[in-house]
This record gives sequence, C-alpha cells and structure tokens, in this order.
Amino acid sequence: MSALAGRRVLITGAARGIGAATARRLHTRGAMVALAGLEPDLLAAVARECDDAPALECDVRDRGQVEDAVEQAVQRLRGLDVVIANAGTAAQLPLVGGDPAVFERTLEVNLFGVYYTLRAAAPHIAHPRGYALAISSLAAAVHPPLLAAYSASKAGVEALGDALRIELASSGARVGVAYFAELDTDMTQRGFGTKAAEKMKTLGGPFTRVAPLEVGVNAIERGIARRSRRVVAPSWVGTVLPIRMLAQRLVDVASRRGLDAALEVAREENAPLTTPQPPRL
Repeated sequence: MSALAGRRVLITGAARGIGAATARRLHTRGAMVALAGLEPDLLAAVARECDDAPALECDVRDRGQVEDAVEQAVQRLRGLDVVIANAGTAAQLPLVGGDPAVFERTLEVNLFGVYYTLRAAAPHIAHPRGYALAISSLAAAVHPPLLAAYSASKAGVEALGDALRIELASSGARVGVAYFAELDTDMTQRGFGTKAAEKMKTLGGPFTRVAPLEVGVNAIERGIARRSRRVVAPSWVGTVLPIRMLAQRLVDVASRRGLDAALEVAREENAPLTTPQPPRL
C-alpha cells in the first residue's frame, strides 16, 4: 500500500501546472485531494480526473476566500493531513522602469497567498501526521535580474515555512519548503519565454535548463511521504542552497553581458503575469 493512501490533501494553484500534476499523482497513490484555484473550467477538469474531488474556486489574494476554501476542504475530506501552498505567478519585471502593479500582484499571490493558506490550514494539520509544504523556488536563494519580484516573494515563502516549522513542532506536524529550478510548466513558458528573458540566458549549464515537470512531481511525492524539511528539483538544486552566497556572485557576473539591452527590451515588452489575476473587490 502506498505511503500516501488515505492522506487528506489540499492543493492550491491546482488548475494547471505542478499543482494539477501533483493532484493527479497523489490521487493515483490513494490520497484524497481537494483542489483550490482560479480558472474554474480547468480546475473542474482536474477534479474529474481525481474522481470528482472537491474543486474550490479561490483567489489566494483574498484571505476570506482562502479561509472558506480550507473549511470546505476540511468538511469534504473530513479533516486535513497535508496542505500544499502552491499557487503562484510570475512576470519579468525590471525594477527601474517596470510596472509596480506587477510587483505588488506578484507578492499578493506568491507571498500573501501562501501566508493566508498556511495560516488557515495550520490548525487542521497540527497533529502527528500533519504536513505543510510551501512551494518556494531556487529564486529564493539566487536572485537574477528581471526576477526581483518573484525572488522576493519566494524568499518570503521560505521564511514563512521556516518559521511555521518551529511554531508547529510541539504538535508533531512537520513543515517543508520546496525549491525548484525551471520546470516545464505554463509558468516557465509564459513567464520566462520572453524576448528579454532570451537575452538573459547567459549562464548556461543547469541554471537555464528546463527540467521535465515529472521531476518536480516526483520530488513532491517523496517529500509528502517522508514529511521532508526540504524538497528540491532537479537534484542539483540541493547543492546550490548551502552555497547560495557564492552562487549569487556567479549570477551577478554572468548576467552582466547584454544586461542593459535586455532591460530595455523588458521595459518595452511589459510582459504580463503568467496567470491573469481577477480584479480585486
């Protein structure tokens, strides 16, 4: 029997990408999943593939919607063992001359959305089988140009996960932080497949190599089964995290070639967020 059989799991950002793929994988392993996200048609399609799992339309920027989604998941699943705070968005953004609204929305989704999710779900997973996984990124540790908003948000996610781990320790619950490099998802294709991003691909090697989505899903499955402190994908990311200050120096130097031209392209390109966000009420 799978180690995940019977686990009650809530996943945000489950309409597409790594959230949807994770939902399908955990369902095949016998977990009971509840799916939260935007794009109701896509969300419903994933839910059907998971034996009509609860599909909860939810804008993670809205604390009330997140709290409602968590409560509905708890009711439908009759409890909660795992929460995966996965909802996220990205856009290239030069700090000078870029649209500040893009910066603000990135933090609303990636940082405040994770905070609202963990805050609402924590009381329900605060038991010896409980586990929270906050989806961060390699960008939490290494910060390239054009990704300042994304990097800042994911560094904040890392901090939230580390702090929550300590706060929940006495309950027996565990908290993990996931660090992914570029995986083959809609976010990567939309957010980093721009003209400006192409000009920035000067590092070479694993830093700019897109890994199959399955690599990330495999890592999440293992992380949940083991209730791991750290989840990485691809595996080389685990070697970069302890030397993040040195890795940042490498990025600093390698990114300078053609940087001014890339920034000019980025200001003109004005790339949108990878997942369109509905208007705030």
